[in-house]
Amino acid sequence: MGIVAGLDSSSAFTRIVVCDTDTGAVLRQGYAAHPQPAGEAKPTETDPQSWLLSLGEAAGGGLLEGVQAIGVSAQQHGLLPLDAQGALVRPALLGSKRAQVAAAELIDELGGRQAWAEAVGCVPQSAQPVAKLRWLAKNEPEAARRTAALMQPHDWLVWQLLGRPARRTTDRGAASGTGYWSAATGSWRPDLVELALGHGAALPEVLGPADAAGTTPEGLLISAGTGETQAAALGLGLGPGDAVVSLGASGSVMAVHHEALSEPNGLITSLADAAGMHLPVVYTSNAVRTLRGTAELLGTDLEGLNDLALKSTPGAHGLVLLPYLEGERTPALPNAAGTLTGLRRDSMKPEHLARAAFEGMLCGLADALDVLRGRGAEIRRIFLLGAAAELPAVQAAAPALFGTQVVVPQPADYAALGAARQAAWALGVQQGTLAPHTPPAWQGAVAQVFEPGDDLAAGRAVRQQYVATREQVHPGAF
Repeated sequence: MGIVAGLDSSSAFTRIVVCDTDTGAVLRQGYAAHPQPAGEAKPTETDPQSWLLSLGEAAGGGLLEGVQAIGVSAQQHGLLPLDAQGALVRPALLGSKRAQVAAAELIDELGGRQAWAEAVGCVPQSAQPVAKLRWLAKNEPEAARRTAALMQPHDWLVWQLLGRPARRTTDRGAASGTGYWSAATGSWRPDLVELALGHGAALPEVLGPADAAGTTPEGLLISAGTGETQAAALGLGLGPGDAVVSLGASGSVMAVHHEALSEPNGLITSLADAAGMHLPVVYTSNAVRTLRGTAELLGTDLEGLNDLALKSTPGAHGLVLLPYLEGERTPALPNAAGTLTGLRRDSMKPEHLARAAFEGMLCGLADALDVLRGRGAEIRRIFLLGAAAELPAVQAAAPALFGTQVVVPQPADYAALGAARQAAWALGVQQGTLAPHTPPAWQGAVAQVFEPGDDLAAGRAVRQQYVATREQVHPGAF
């Protein structure tokens, strides 16, 4: 039996799981919060040394004793600009909306959304490193001028663990979120770095899924590492035919596919995964915020809204809620507002409005699923993630509206588990016990499984009612 560790450095904390290499069984766990500036729950920039402090605290007490390899997962879209000597020219730029204007400029300068979709499989968003580079060039020109190399959070952490060697590395999963690496061709686009920053910058070597980034002086193997999304997919054990629907305030739909997918209007973000496949993603602006807004309107909370919705029936007595409360990304309706139709005297009841909110949220995500299906992604099973996935009203409606089996995994540190699985893979390849194209077969996530069963016809009727309303209010949105 071997022992490996997975380290997940998120936006707020570091989690470490120590696992058996053969089964993936968790042997030990560690946790530490990142030091945060007072009053700033989610900073837009930070000194990455805080990640190392958090890592050291999480690994305290001999947590890593006996560990042979470590995998690193970290928050995505962070940008660490380095000078020619490898020092940071400014604190790490994390997720923020301040690069929205920069993203819009870049879209125009390359020739529009389709030009970006064809170049790198995605259209610049404010959170992506490519937009942050343009923001840096315009707002901090001296820091931009000194920038000679670019890294992301997981790249930087791996580099630090290895003692800052001359060779800097990343993986295809993290690279695919930058806006200057093409998932379709598997190569950097340095011309897009120059477009955004105003000059070129050194980019890390992109490692394969089972490659090692290096070995520490103590003999500890460090695997390639990856972004949190890719690590969580590996931790969940996703494969072809699987998709993930994430229910946050906004939503996302992600499928495992054998090739990179793109869409001319940029509805698809073409990510690579950590296992040699691809993770095309479609984002929606409105998911749980739809439920919370409706709950506030009805003077209740999510649990109360759930209880109300279960008193109604599929179709919500004719009520249809288009959940575009914050505009929408899928379809691309940035200035839209929510729409409620089908009001009749007998439908004007709290339970029907509650049901319409759940159905509207799920139908909006079903639209996103259809974008992926329309580009060739086969989806046979959907993993439903997020706290709202535990609500019975979601579990009751989702299989019929999505038209397939729905799996609700038990909450776990899937990103850290995925990082550990990657470490076990790299270790096995080094030892000659695993093939470089097949990750270790660890036990899958413990989950509840929901089948559409006899509700498929009702689900199709609800979708048809929703689509008809969407086409009436926003004709030609898709």
